[in-house]
Amino acid sequence: MNVFVLVRTVLLALVLQVYAISVFAALNIQHWTTAEGSEVYFVENHSLPMMDVSINFRAGSAYDTLANSGAAAVTHHLMTLGAGGLDEETLTNRFADIGAVLGGSFDADRASFKVRTLTSEQQAALDSFMLVLHKPDFPQSVLAREQARIIAALQEAETEPDSIAQKAFMQSVYGMHPYSMDQNGEISTVQSLTVGQLQQFYQTHYTAKSAVIALMGDLTTDQAKQIAERLSAGLPQGPAVAAIPPVTELKASSVKKFPHPAMQAHILLGQPGNMRGDPDFFPLYVGNYILGGGGFVSRLTEEVREKRGLAYSVYSYFMPMSQLGPFQIGLQTKKEQADEALKLVMETVQSFVEKGVTEKELAAAKDNLIGGFPLRIDSNSKILEYLNMIGFYKLPLDYLDNFNQHVGQVTVSQINDAFKRRIHPDRFATVIVGAE
Repeated sequence: MNVFVLVRTVLLALVLQVYAISVFAALNIQHWTTAEGSEVYFVENHSLPMMDVSINFRAGSAYDTLANSGAAAVTHHLMTLGAGGLDEETLTNRFADIGAVLGGSFDADRASFKVRTLTSEQQAALDSFMLVLHKPDFPQSVLAREQARIIAALQEAETEPDSIAQKAFMQSVYGMHPYSMDQNGEISTVQSLTVGQLQQFYQTHYTAKSAVIALMGDLTTDQAKQIAERLSAGLPQGPAVAAIPPVTELKASSVKKFPHPAMQAHILLGQPGNMRGDPDFFPLYVGNYILGGGGFVSRLTEEVREKRGLAYSVYSYFMPMSQLGPFQIGLQTKKEQADEALKLVMETVQSFVEKGVTEKELAAAKDNLIGGFPLRIDSNSKILEYLNMIGFYKLPLDYLDNFNQHVGQVTVSQINDAFKRRIHPDRFATVIVGAE
């Protein structure tokens, strides 16, 4: 990298940080409930003539059953492929013609939709957005087409070592808990899905009482309230969806090995980790940066890659969810080195849990995490995602205001205590795909 490019890169980073800090400093989350029972979170920001709106539901894959696995994902997907009597192409063109962008996300906990539009086009964008939310058609021909596509993808996933490992890992960690199910379903259950099942899932899981609405951008509070009321009023008016059941901790270790022709062994290991709003969230978050979340500065990378050359990359992360989400460690290594690499990972984690972290490691982790935080809130769309998370998981309204403060207050003893209580290498579930 030449000097000019380096200077330009540094200046750009500084500009982004200044912008993010200025937006963040003025961040004021307003919260209320609509007449139909939907929770609303709103941040007013007139710096751009843009509006972002999203709506989240308790309609993720954990609300499937073993018999209809895939219903949640297919329902979410088909809602954008025909609504209010408009076919997929017409609906897509209605957004494109005004420069609006329809999006969404889906995981085990939640299903969401969002729209981004110029403020001047908000009425037309919202009209189309509400067709998707309020009047999905679930055309039989589209269902048949998408079933074939999804089944082909599932068949391909059955041959891919990453997919095999992840599926087996979640089953090993969660057993019969709903988190163990593949978010895309199984070939046999997707094949048998009917329009009636999708309509039923929509009616029972996309209810106003379960909806969390987030709005961000060039709107007044009165305008945001009017939009939220319209969004909420058109949704199914059934009861709120029940919470996902608690996760059971692992009682013993397990190892699953799968032969595979891949050149490398794919290894995953871990256990149930933490949840949103967890009292140990920040000690585990900062501690994991030191263990395996900090890339080249983490202990796992130092021991496994730098000192021994057993893997190109090795990582660890917590994925907090409504209930205990996974704590996962992953790496790929030569097949003949799989046992050695796994043994070293386990020794590194065991040492981390038993001996803890140092003040030097903690100071470096805090500097990196706090220093990088402004870039995580440097746009309306990123702030909207935080609003979604705060609202859906019922986090404090000052969660963003106090995030860096909480990181800065984490101590060595808090990290060491949290990892000793929460992480148990002797009970890890381990999956090796490509084992010799």
